[in-house]
Amino acid sequence: MKNNNWRQDSEYVALVSDLLATPEVQKLADYTQHHHSTRLDHSIAVSYESYLIAKKYGLNVRATARAGLLHDLFYYDWRTTKFNLGSHAFIHPRVALRNAEKLTELSPMEKDIILKHMWGATAAIPKYRESLIVGLVDDVQAVTDFFMPLQQRFATWRRKQLSRVLNQIEK
Repeated sequence: MKNNNWRQDSEYVALVSDLLATPEVQKLADYTQHHHSTRLDHSIAVSYESYLIAKKYGLNVRATARAGLLHDLFYYDWRTTKFNLGSHAFIHPRVALRNAEKLTELSPMEKDIILKHMWGATAAIPKYRESLIVGLVDDVQAVTDFFMPLQQRFATWRRKQLSRVLNQIEK
């Protein structure tokens, strides 16, 4: 189940609409990310949640939203494609950065966000708080994406149990 709350946030949409309109970003919909989401849905979720946090703390919402959207701008299946130069965690931020630079001009902060969003799995330490936020939100979103079907099954089970209990009370 994807969250489309971002569509009603005109400030957020204004920051990323030019990127979302590109074929390069839309192409992310063709790739599965964490088993149960597309790379585009994952990237939008990371971007929007990171934007909300940056906004709450008075940080750079533009850089956070845009780089959050572009942090996984790569076009291969990371479960099957292997690299001689290092792991996917090490390689894909560099690939995403190169692809993002072809798409739009990036500020130093945006480059840092994209390059260092895997800081827990790599030694690349974020320079900005915005980079840290996107990295942490990316981790949480990956877990959410992966466990989404289990969460949905549990919610269905919980509703059935509640209905059963309410039916017994009414009798």
